[in-house]
Amino acid sequence: MEKINVVKIGCKYEMDDFIRLPYSIYKNCPQYVPDLESDVRDIFNPKKNPAHDFSQIQPFVAYRDGVAVGRIVGIINRKANKKWKEQNVRFSMIEFIDDIDVSKALIDAVSQWGQSQGMDKIHGPLGITDFDKEGMLVEDFHLTGSMNTIYNLAYYPHHMEKLGFEKEVDWVQIRVNIPQEVPAKYARVAQYAREQIGLSVMKVTLVDVIKRGFGKKVFDLLNEAYQPIFGFTEFSPAQVDIFVNKYLRLIDLDLVSIVLNAEHEVVGVAVTMSSLSKAMQKANGHLWPMGWWPLLKALKWQPEDNAEMLLVAVRPDYQGYGVNAMFFDDLIPIYNKKGFQWAETGPQLEENVRELTQWKPLKPEYVKRRRCYCKRLK
Repeated sequence: MEKINVVKIGCKYEMDDFIRLPYSIYKNCPQYVPDLESDVRDIFNPKKNPAHDFSQIQPFVAYRDGVAVGRIVGIINRKANKKWKEQNVRFSMIEFIDDIDVSKALIDAVSQWGQSQGMDKIHGPLGITDFDKEGMLVEDFHLTGSMNTIYNLAYYPHHMEKLGFEKEVDWVQIRVNIPQEVPAKYARVAQYAREQIGLSVMKVTLVDVIKRGFGKKVFDLLNEAYQPIFGFTEFSPAQVDIFVNKYLRLIDLDLVSIVLNAEHEVVGVAVTMSSLSKAMQKANGHLWPMGWWPLLKALKWQPEDNAEMLLVAVRPDYQGYGVNAMFFDDLIPIYNKKGFQWAETGPQLEENVRELTQWKPLKPEYVKRRRCYCKRLK
């Protein structure tokens, strides 16, 4: 058998192999939710991904006997390294067959590339920003994935441990059944926040988001609220423009809650949407010729039975003042109207006790533990 050959992607057919590898790995896996191929290609296009302004991004493909058997991306986020005073190379989008020689060759390729750039630690899976997929799944492989999180097979974390990686941080996700009425605790706190603190919920329109600057205000809030979160770096103005114009305009804005204070400043935001897992599986990585149709139906007319809570952020000086209760008080009736039976959050750091305890009145189930692994480079 030929040795494994890991190459830096330098031509179209290698990028095609990189993008299409998951189709073979997850061929018989009903839990896997594929990415749109166009979105993956855009990651590596500096004209469409302004994160190239402050990051080095290097994709690799592993071949054996001329067949792609693994892939990985190395990322050096200079802005993050400066903020956190580290010299880290991140690995991302890692996929491999169940062969330790393949996973080792991929990690070695990123490690050597990182060392050549002066890095002294490798960690991941992490994307360039917090909006990229992060954290290798280590539990609940039987649950269907989502469009904004990593799904991987059960052997992946075993490979990481064999390769000498250790846990850096863990995230968990919260799954809740949607109650028919707003729990009394949330309703009571929300009423107090309205009457005594002067908070209110604003339902924005596309004009508000694009023309009146509320999209930018949301990202200003994220940049402030997420400062202390593991690995976070501020979104640049160019990134904000991309996110607002490409993604926020697609979301059902009824499912977005923006909380204002008495001075009409944005002090909290919850961005949620109908799940697109089934629609993404039907699209199977392609918008054309007909992949757009199940996505459009799920977004506009026939939503799936669950919601995805993409992000929640509260301005630091308003944390603990009922903003989260305002979100629940606003969204639960809307979820019921749209027929959502349950909802699931994005990954939340297990050490973020304040964030996790807010779900207690909804009797949360903790699911889909995922991990960032790390290892010192020699």
